[in-house]
Amino acid sequence: MRKFDRLWRGSVRTRLLVLVLAPPLLMLPLLIGLVVHWGNSAYDQLLIYKVNAELTIARQYFDRVLDGDKQTVTGLATSGRLRAVLERPADLASLLEHEAGAQHFDALYLLDGDGRVRGASTGAAPGEARADWPVVRDALAGAAGVSLSVFSAQQLETIGPPLLERARLAIVPTDNARPDPRSEEDRGMVIHVATPVFDAQGEQIGVLEGVQLLNRNLDFVDTINDLVYNDEALPLGSRGTATLFLDDVRIATNVRMFGGDRALGTRVSAEVRHRVLDNGERWLDRAFVVNDWYVSAYEPVVDGAGARIGMLYVGFLEAPFRNVKQNILAALIGLFALIMAASVVLSLRGARAIFRPIERMDATISAVERGDTQVRTGSVAGGEEIARLAGHLDTLLDTVAAREAELTQLNAELDQKVVERTAELREAQRQLVRSEKLAAIGQLTAGVAHEINNPIAVMQGNLDLLRELLGPSADVVSTEVRLLDEQINRVRVIVTKLLQYARPGEFSGYVEDVDAGAVLADTLPLVQHQARKSGVDIRFDTQATTAVRINRDELQQVLVNLMVNALHAMPDGGTLTLATRDCTAPPGVDILVRDTGHGIAPENLGRVFDPFFTTKRSEGTGLGLSVSLGLIERYGGTITVDSAPGEGTCFTVHLLAEPEFSAAPDAPAHA
Repeated sequence: MRKFDRLWRGSVRTRLLVLVLAPPLLMLPLLIGLVVHWGNSAYDQLLIYKVNAELTIARQYFDRVLDGDKQTVTGLATSGRLRAVLERPADLASLLEHEAGAQHFDALYLLDGDGRVRGASTGAAPGEARADWPVVRDALAGAAGVSLSVFSAQQLETIGPPLLERARLAIVPTDNARPDPRSEEDRGMVIHVATPVFDAQGEQIGVLEGVQLLNRNLDFVDTINDLVYNDEALPLGSRGTATLFLDDVRIATNVRMFGGDRALGTRVSAEVRHRVLDNGERWLDRAFVVNDWYVSAYEPVVDGAGARIGMLYVGFLEAPFRNVKQNILAALIGLFALIMAASVVLSLRGARAIFRPIERMDATISAVERGDTQVRTGSVAGGEEIARLAGHLDTLLDTVAAREAELTQLNAELDQKVVERTAELREAQRQLVRSEKLAAIGQLTAGVAHEINNPIAVMQGNLDLLRELLGPSADVVSTEVRLLDEQINRVRVIVTKLLQYARPGEFSGYVEDVDAGAVLADTLPLVQHQARKSGVDIRFDTQATTAVRINRDELQQVLVNLMVNALHAMPDGGTLTLATRDCTAPPGVDILVRDTGHGIAPENLGRVFDPFFTTKRSEGTGLGLSVSLGLIERYGGTITVDSAPGEGTCFTVHLLAEPEFSAAPDAPAHA
């Protein structure tokens, strides 16, 4: 160590050689280690992403199969063929047997209103009760459904002994599987479909139930395999597999055993079973499948009651991917080594051209230290920089320091100017976008106002003429004529409010104390006809006692829009709830408009108030909610929405007792 220290301190050549050679010699092993580590991690993660995407595709196909079976049974339940044979038992059984064979169902049952067998394609006696299945109970309640169910051996044998034989599998002892005392699996996983049956008058008279066995359903897993792992999806030598498990037993698979037979009856490892079946998690990792390692993805499958009854699996053979990865890493390591070797050679040659002039300068300095003040280095090879360094080192260092300080100051000033300019550009861009949007909306609304006001004027004129011509005879329909007058005037108000959305600065509403419950009651007759037409029940729950200051017509416009949207969401009937609640912080009122319709998809929930956004492509303009929100926000209030698909939607209008008027944006220019 001391010898090396003396060499380091005593020789410029030694120091330069160490400085030149140390980085590549030290960096090469480190770089190789990082490449191997990052390469392995990144490659393994890519494989996990790949198999996860493939499992998603498989699950989507599985769900499509379930939905297809549901649509098939629903189509038969609503068909004229079924209605024609409802009262002829022999023809009914023949029809069910024919349709079961044609649609690949193992059994079709027609159940009465109590869930008892009225007719069957096979294996069930008339009067047998089948209402214990969740999917049948849902259908008896009027909702078509499809789910997975597990039938016992006795239930399968009731349908037919061949079905039991198809389901029965010998359990093959499998390494690392959880101990199981059984020697065979005689249960069956089935696709279970049930849909209500209605007579010609629309009254539910029963349920049509379908059963399709998935045990040994090789077409199902082969279709998944072909869908996910086509010919170009995997490298040469790899193969993809798909499996459906009942509990942890493979009941449909294209995984092969050593003899080439499908691995039916083999079981999954205890570790995979614990995570997927016991904990309900996805497995995305390597797994030993029957006789080799696969990059595997498992997820649980559940029955109609939500219980985990099996697993869906896709995966591909890991070895070809591992070989590709190792070859790539080996090629990268070889390339790095070659680059490092070339850099060492070039560095040594460059160092030699540098340390020779430096040794001469060192000798000159040593001579000066010994008192030889006249000694000079003279001209040296190695470039202009080294030559200047020999005569002007200190001056150069001072100059560099001064320039660096100046450059730092300039950079700081430039950064500040960039920040300021960026902020200005961002604000200008925001104002430009806003102006363009308002200009476009203003042009649209001006055209709409013109096109609507003309026919409205014609309608009003003809209505006045009709009233004049009928004279006293018009008293019989005076209420209807008055309603027409009011609604024509309301159309004018709506057109005005549409213009108000685009040019709020040109409008101002008359503000008065308003009872929110009374406005709800006054608004209801405007949508009562549509509610009766759709079979919608309307419930009132007005508890608010606080008066709010707002323009009454504008509030009624907002409520009409929300009620109409709610009725559109319930074309087949439902319940429309209109409620009011007092708020305390800050004082005000909440008006709730709640429906039991189809709900709003999560991806659309955040866009419902955007101008021109609509899901009603054939009839909506997409301006109703945005106009309503603008009207409410003008008084310091807001509108919120809470919805979930299939569970209905609730719009809440938050109003302040004392409005806080918002500043109107600049009105756009119009031609």
